[in-house]
Amino acid sequence: MLKPKLGKLLLVSLCLVMILSVIGCSGNDNEPAASEQPSAAPEATQQADTSETGEIPASFKAGTYKAEADGKDGKIEVEVTLDDTMTITDIQVLSQNETAGIGVEAINTVKEQIIAGQTLAVDAVSGASETSNALLAAVEDALKQAGGDVEVFKSRAVVKAGEGKTEQLTADVVVVGAGASGVSAAVSAADKGAKVILIEKTATIGGASNLSWAGKFYNSSAAVAGGLKVNVEDEIANWIVNNHWRVDAAAIRQYVAKSGETYDWLTGKGYQTTFMNFGGEQLHVLPAYETRQDLLRAMLAESVEKNGGQVITETTAKKLLTGAGGEVSGVVAEKADGTTLEITGKSVIMATGGYAANKEMVKEAFGFEGVNGGLGQNIGEGLQMAWDAGAKVPDNFGGQMLHQTLARATEKLKGQYEPFQASYPVMLTYLPTFMNVGPSGARFRDEAATLTAVAAANTSAFNGAYHLVIVSKSQIDALKAQGMKGVKAPSLPGMPPEFYATFADKFKLDNPWTDADKVFESMVANGDGYKGNTIEELAANAGMDAAVFAEAFKSYEAAAKTGVDTEFGKAKEYLLPMGESGPYYAVIAEINNLGSVGGLLVNTKFQVLNDKRVPVQGLYAVGLESEGVLFNDTYVGNGVGIGYSFTSGRLGGEAAAAGALGQ
Repeated sequence: MLKPKLGKLLLVSLCLVMILSVIGCSGNDNEPAASEQPSAAPEATQQADTSETGEIPASFKAGTYKAEADGKDGKIEVEVTLDDTMTITDIQVLSQNETAGIGVEAINTVKEQIIAGQTLAVDAVSGASETSNALLAAVEDALKQAGGDVEVFKSRAVVKAGEGKTEQLTADVVVVGAGASGVSAAVSAADKGAKVILIEKTATIGGASNLSWAGKFYNSSAAVAGGLKVNVEDEIANWIVNNHWRVDAAAIRQYVAKSGETYDWLTGKGYQTTFMNFGGEQLHVLPAYETRQDLLRAMLAESVEKNGGQVITETTAKKLLTGAGGEVSGVVAEKADGTTLEITGKSVIMATGGYAANKEMVKEAFGFEGVNGGLGQNIGEGLQMAWDAGAKVPDNFGGQMLHQTLARATEKLKGQYEPFQASYPVMLTYLPTFMNVGPSGARFRDEAATLTAVAAANTSAFNGAYHLVIVSKSQIDALKAQGMKGVKAPSLPGMPPEFYATFADKFKLDNPWTDADKVFESMVANGDGYKGNTIEELAANAGMDAAVFAEAFKSYEAAAKTGVDTEFGKAKEYLLPMGESGPYYAVIAEINNLGSVGGLLVNTKFQVLNDKRVPVQGLYAVGLESEGVLFNDTYVGNGVGIGYSFTSGRLGGEAAAAGALGQ
């Protein structure tokens, strides 16, 4: 059975989550600076007496030492001060570029735990493991420079002050997860008169909405005023057909018909989105990245907290409480300081963000082995808790939100070149005029699929963990001379705005690609791409089957010369010849998974259904956990993920409050 097998994988994931990371943006100037001393955390212990661990090594020398390590979004540089007793008295973060509200808070939390406990045995902060581990590595390096005894610091455990303690809380509605859907559910439930307790396992409010670009709110007042109105009936009909009828038509109708109201609801709460006519699609750009968490916190303060409820962060749900009749009656959770919370409630809303960071679970359910571009904390515990409480595993379980193409080379190149040059490889993955092959060397699509995000992502993922974009010397020469215009790019690469925000002034079709040859050589030297002076050598270096790639290359070159692609039907204007000689390069392109789609079956009141498709009393689900009712095997929307999160949260919170209050 699928459910038990996934349950085992979830247990494995609890170990793996330590190495999973969060996708991020640049640092947030409105966040507390990572170099500031944070306030005391619940699990902080009094500083250990160094003398209890043995003598100070003769090699130790007190002082201040600089060190650095690679974080999620670049290097984290620290300055660590140790006194004569080999005690860490201060950690200053000199530079970092971690995600605002996620990575920055993780840095502050880990800093405090290191200093308070004089220990390196600190657990990574949920959702920011790569950032946490980078800070630990940098401090360890500083200790080694000082001649300190690193093993002493690693042997000291962080003692959690709340271990063994249990607190009992009561609410009308308990919401698990404080992303867009969870916050919306908590706010709307409180507005209906319910006392709400919202718990979130990280220190951050907003979840993936803090990283998203735009949402779709059909026929919002702003969209209609902007002159764009969607035919609702046509949209619904096409949606159902495009998902092969394996969806809940009532759920789709509810979202399309009522998401426009969510725009006005958010605006009224102070969370202002901006309408954009995106090629005929009604997208609504979210507020400035650095303001989002504060806006959501203000919404919660004005509704949840004002109505007597609570917002409790750094608290992880462990299991659902159930009554004699199988009804869900609350949640057992654990706070950061080890305290167990037993929260009873008449309605429980799961908004835990899916399982995309659980790579074993994703591979088992969907066969995908690409990149997790979502949040590192989303490993599926919420689903497992709901399944254990009697929820059905949907028949279409496994779908993912594959939505962007990435070049493995980008991160390292950013340490060697300015952002525009470092992005040369990733920009090529979005252009239709280059030959794309799978790991075997076989061409697998009309490369015009790169012009549409969902088509690009899914055609690649269907053919392996990565694909290769083939670039020749003559093409690189054309890029150096004329930029993307030289390789007949029909338009700028369709990358998300955050991909080119740091070089928007250079992001032009006719801007020459200075030093492109050097950049691609660096890509190969870094191990993030391949080179061959001949196609045979390229195939060997890239691990492709020589015969398969040679045949694909020969056929592609013939199509470029004749203008007729008999294999995939690629348009003549996109068939760009490779030239007569090498070298040739292969860019490793991977697909970004922004989140899992579904896992719980819900009705239009967002009640979770059991194997008989009857509501599990007291249990609701919103956001990604419930999105499987909209899609079949994979996400095919644009802006629907975030639009549905806010809308399902708003409607689900109202329904849960009505159920709890007997309305």
